[in-house]
Amino acid sequence: MSGRLDSAQPYALGLFRIVVGLLFACHGAASLFGVLGGASGTGGTIESGTWPGWYAAVIQLVGGGLVLLGLGTRAAALVSSGSMAYAYFKVHQPSALWPMENGGEASAMFCWAFLLLVFTGSGAFGLDRLLARRPSGREKPAAEPQTPVAA
Repeated sequence: MSGRLDSAQPYALGLFRIVVGLLFACHGAASLFGVLGGASGTGGTIESGTWPGWYAAVIQLVGGGLVLLGLGTRAAALVSSGSMAYAYFKVHQPSALWPMENGGEASAMFCWAFLLLVFTGSGAFGLDRLLARRPSGREKPAAEPQTPVAA
């Protein structure tokens, strides 16, 4: 059973990356364009250039889109994780310690999910892997990157 699960790991990781990236990009789109309920569910948008909300929304849209596509996954996930850590500690945590008390569950979950992707990479279905496989005419094809298997 363990061997079967291990062989499916890159695919599960790829699906995880796609879902997390899509949800994060939706947060950014809602805040920037007023879609999907808009900023904070009010139907509105965040005023351009306001700190930190507008910048966070841009990171959410761009970072989420890159993670969704699996393009520059590790770098996009690092920036996205950092932005969610900032959101948690500067916006949510001052009002209460626990995420359930301060409304910071989404920030905490996104922060840890993106941090995981920094260390695991994109998994299957990512554009990172497709681009890495394209050898130029002069070079030998690179060995396929292996996703580490957890014990």
